[in-house]
Amino acid sequence: MTRPTAGVAFKPQHFDEAVAASAAGLWFEVHAENYMVAGGPRLTMLQALRDARPLSLHGVGLSLGGVERPDPAHLGALRALVERFDPFLVSEHLAWSRIGARCLPDLLPVPRTGEALLTVSRNIDIVQEALGRRILIENPAHYVALDAMWSEPDFLAEIVRRTGCGLLIDVNNVAVAANNLGYDASRYLARLPHDAIGEIHVAGHSEDPMLGAHLLIDSHDAPVSELVWDLLAELLGHSGERPVLLERDGNVPDFDDLMAERDRAVAILARKEPCHA
Repeated sequence: MTRPTAGVAFKPQHFDEAVAASAAGLWFEVHAENYMVAGGPRLTMLQALRDARPLSLHGVGLSLGGVERPDPAHLGALRALVERFDPFLVSEHLAWSRIGARCLPDLLPVPRTGEALLTVSRNIDIVQEALGRRILIENPAHYVALDAMWSEPDFLAEIVRRTGCGLLIDVNNVAVAANNLGYDASRYLARLPHDAIGEIHVAGHSEDPMLGAHLLIDSHDAPVSELVWDLLAELLGHSGERPVLLERDGNVPDFDDLMAERDRAVAILARKEPCHA
């Protein structure tokens, strides 16, 4: 099978076109929690997709930044998916979303403190031990400044050093956070531990209805911006070729339109479209 290059976040309404697609290097990513079921049509659909293309599992519910250890039932369900579908990548967010039995419907931020570093590293170790493999952790979008002993690139690098995990760098999250907090996105990308990067995400964002461009929202409901395409080219210049995923979760267009946008990522990966920032 062709090595994965640029992929698309899978949506069930695109199933027929996704399974039949012939594009070289195409792969699909799904949110693991949508398939944590005992059986039925969801798993049948996912198996057909996996039979046709490489698959990545992207988690949103492990709460790696939470003070509690990962929920054993949730982790067991994830392990079952990994064992059944053998994804070429498994990833999760650097965030927290659980307090006891209460799960919160958001990916909440992690302060970059010594205590948080120990907690996140412990939780990643638990997950990697349970799965028997390395996971990637995704950098967050930011809307307010957090307590910080480290810059985010240094914090991510220290997590990688302590746990052996890899990184999923969401370039849209970098663009959103840099805009909202007033830092240099290019400098952020240059300071990352590039050898640890195993996957890159690109997505669209939107402006806050009240504050406009002063506050960008990681909404995943629009085409990828020119800024994010340029930052992708910059990051690939540092890291070399990595699997790139196009995310779209709102205002989802037809499959052909997503594939046309995915072609932009393929062109950048091939260095056919240089950064013009």
